[in-house]
Amino acid sequence: MITLENLSVRFGTKPLFENVNLKFTTGNCYGLIGANGSGKSTLLKILSGELEPTTGEVHIQKNQRIAVLKQNHFEFDEYTVIDTVIMGHKHLYDIMKEKDALYMKPDFSDEDGIKVANLEAEFAELDGWQAESSAASLLSELGISNELHYEKMAELSGSEKVRVLLAQALFGNPDILLLDEPTNHLDIKTIGWLEEFLINFQNTVIVVSHDRNFLDKVCTHIADIDFRNIRIYTGNYSFWQQATQLIKKQREEKNKKIEEKMEELKTFIARFSANASKASQATSRKNMLNKLSLEEIVPSSRQYPRIYFNYVKIPGRDVLSVKDLKKTHEGETLIRTLSFDVTQGEKIAFIAKDPLILTSLFNMLEGLEEPDYGEIKWGVTATHSYFPKDNTKFFDTDKNLIEWLAQYSPDQHTSYLRGYLGRMLFSGEEAEKSARVLSGGEKVRCMFAKMMVAETNVLIMDEPTNHLDLESITALNNALIDFSGTVLFTSQDYQFINTVATRIIEVSTNGYLNYQMRYEDYIKDENVQKRRDLMYNPRTVKDKSGKLVKEFKC
Repeated sequence: MITLENLSVRFGTKPLFENVNLKFTTGNCYGLIGANGSGKSTLLKILSGELEPTTGEVHIQKNQRIAVLKQNHFEFDEYTVIDTVIMGHKHLYDIMKEKDALYMKPDFSDEDGIKVANLEAEFAELDGWQAESSAASLLSELGISNELHYEKMAELSGSEKVRVLLAQALFGNPDILLLDEPTNHLDIKTIGWLEEFLINFQNTVIVVSHDRNFLDKVCTHIADIDFRNIRIYTGNYSFWQQATQLIKKQREEKNKKIEEKMEELKTFIARFSANASKASQATSRKNMLNKLSLEEIVPSSRQYPRIYFNYVKIPGRDVLSVKDLKKTHEGETLIRTLSFDVTQGEKIAFIAKDPLILTSLFNMLEGLEEPDYGEIKWGVTATHSYFPKDNTKFFDTDKNLIEWLAQYSPDQHTSYLRGYLGRMLFSGEEAEKSARVLSGGEKVRCMFAKMMVAETNVLIMDEPTNHLDLESITALNNALIDFSGTVLFTSQDYQFINTVATRIIEVSTNGYLNYQMRYEDYIKDENVQKRRDLMYNPRTVKDKSGKLVKEFKC
């Protein structure tokens, strides 16, 4: 259990939160939410002891061990992968290394023997003899192959390091688990495994994530940073979101069907409690929900950007044709062969294990890269705008946001430009600040404004949910669902893909899959998964000359 007593955090004169008093109790998973810059990551660092609060105290029960998902991917480069994981339980690791050092002494004494005996007893008590096998099991579940377990961390790729550091945090059944964006760089299969792990985890979890589906699956409570305070609500993210919006409407409409709305909320609570993510806790959570007072729910102060895409030119049926596309990068194959047609109104999610494949594909569609072979043909009525993953070059300027947006707008009137910027939460003086000083999330919202003023009938988006808070992700999600044009996009957000996409195209260096179905059906369909396995692990056959080659037919 963690108790916060009169906790305040300030950076200079700016307070993040003031006089916070609350408890995080054992057996619950808390989703920590708040607007960008509200202090989510800061709070995790304070709970772990990495930072000190300005005032107040953090109390942790005696002998409880805290595990943290490390963010420095180079911190353990000199250690083996297996050692890095075991270091998640520092006391166990220190004992293991101390006794190994004693055994290696050339002048091993009786005193050393007594010390080793004591260490061995403590080592056994901590289940140390199972440490390597437990670490190896975690690594395998997280997609780190056996041949990498004794390699140095420096030899691993960035995404592999992330998985090892996640295994480190999960290792040894910690009493308190602090996770900051744990689903980053994980594929859907691994995210599913992590969800099950946390659902069955019996201790305390506090997690920051922009993945709404993940929060819904694992969280028993939501800890909301707002109004310079932190409030804890029973339920997952969807429950919190719907409840706060409903209460806000009630307060705005006061005398309009209040009773009816209250019944609507009660019905939602009942439905939620019946679908508790942790079956063992369903009864207790239901009791908590029954005791929940509507007055305790405080409407969020956070604003949703008003994203709406429209087009001027009426699109024809044929939007895009891609035939026999091939692409290499630094001598390595990215796309072996790729063909597909796009018709008006389709919303296609492109997925790949290597994100460089999709970035290169989208750059080719936009004309920023040339294919090695193949044809890309746009329909005569198709007009397209592009959201790149890396938007740095667009903001290398001292122009203010009005001047910046004017570069891409057919209408140069200041009031027109301010209207679009205001919808992206840049009102008043905010619209006059320099484009160069924007945060990552602010840059993304500006890119949406750029796409909105373009009024094209095709949207190409490479990871548009990166750097966004949950409110902005929700707004974008709804905007793409409502858009009547064509959308080609990639994302790591399960809910985003599942609610927007009507078609899935998965691309690998061996081939591709193309299915007209929802994402949820795509990952659950047994035939699809068999073909995915074959695509990533193609069989070896003989060609006409008798040479052994890998074969995958799309």
